[in-house]
Amino acid sequence: MRITSTAAALAAYALCYSDLASASPIHKQKRGALDPLFEIQTLGGMTFKINQVPNKKYYGQRKGRGSMAIARAYSKFGVAVSDDLLATIEEILKELGLLGNDGAGNSTASNPQGEVAAIPQMFDSEYLCPVMIGTPPQTLNLDFDTGSSDLWVFSSETPTDQVMGQETFDVAQSSTAQMLLGSTWSISYGDGSSSNGNVYIDTVSVGGVTVDNQAVESATNVSSSFTQRPDTDGLLGLAFGSINTVQPNQQKTFFENAIENLATPLFTANLKKAEPGNYNFGFIDTTEFTGDISFIPVNTTAGFWQFTSEGYQVAGGDAVDAPHEAIADTGTTLMLLPQEIVDAYYAQVPGSVNAVQQAGGYVFPCSATLPDYTALISGYQAVIPGDFIKFAPVDGDTIEDATTCFGGIQASPAGFGLSIYGDVFLKAQFVVFHGGNQQLGFANKPL
Repeated sequence: MRITSTAAALAAYALCYSDLASASPIHKQKRGALDPLFEIQTLGGMTFKINQVPNKKYYGQRKGRGSMAIARAYSKFGVAVSDDLLATIEEILKELGLLGNDGAGNSTASNPQGEVAAIPQMFDSEYLCPVMIGTPPQTLNLDFDTGSSDLWVFSSETPTDQVMGQETFDVAQSSTAQMLLGSTWSISYGDGSSSNGNVYIDTVSVGGVTVDNQAVESATNVSSSFTQRPDTDGLLGLAFGSINTVQPNQQKTFFENAIENLATPLFTANLKKAEPGNYNFGFIDTTEFTGDISFIPVNTTAGFWQFTSEGYQVAGGDAVDAPHEAIADTGTTLMLLPQEIVDAYYAQVPGSVNAVQQAGGYVFPCSATLPDYTALISGYQAVIPGDFIKFAPVDGDTIEDATTCFGGIQASPAGFGLSIYGDVFLKAQFVVFHGGNQQLGFANKPL
């Protein structure tokens, strides 16, 4: 496998964290000194940085954003979306004249330092990154998703009536594309739809780092939920390969293929609220966080970046013991928690109502001041400011114009068994996804 990089100079920032000698469920990397347990490890020496840029067609505070966000989250994990919520979303889209269209943004080419732009879609529900596939390279905007493990794209094999503005990967135009004979992929969603197709082996480049022999899943059928999103040309999964859907033989993710050639086997997510953030691969930028990084083990059994939260605090009050399993998921917008925790949080928001049938979850007066929520994770206190939780208007185009707002904390799907710590949580933390040690690291950062 050949992997190249134009950003090796950034390797000076690389820190490799390992917790092999610690019996504790958490280990802290101190700033300014290298813990003996966290020795520098240089693998292939490669790094790259992906910067996010504002979407000129940003629709982040438009009516209906909250209902659509929770419907997408449920559908993604195979949970049925209620007919009432689907009907509500349809009415909202008709009123906005969008018909399910998620808007468009502008991509920019990677620069000589190996940086590449990431474009937030309308409704601020996900971030897209330009990825080059094939020879000569074709650029597609893909959703980086730590909650899935497939790299799939709209392609020349996708029926034309399922393509509504997406860029497609033209398989015939890539001299390095080779079909993986007998292999297929298929992802089913909670609304009963699915995406599926053929599998090719080809060259994939992200931020100046190129991986040969990467599995690229070409869509011969696409769920309508993706067809109606013209900016999303596909998905680049960053969970573990054990949940990759290619049959008969599962395929490695881009990160798994690149990991041994990165300066350190990790990537970081520094997402932000209402301004550009970034992902870094192969290094930790110490300017992006404050204090220490608290590392905890990851349970990879289900294929996710799964961890345990022991409880929570609301508005800095007493700690409440409420252990639950959770996943860190950049592909989900909301923070989805056990129902009893959600109920306890909104009990401290005057005027809040659990409008599941009408809106999909808790709503409250937009004039309300929301309390902070603190997730307790093996000694680390992950604070989500209340203004991060005031998510979207329900009955107006902006929060300022609306009277009712939708919360960024909602209930996780009944029977799913996992809480989903999506962007509402991630934007308030600096997060390290360590593939070498299978750990997650959390740190505070300027907000």
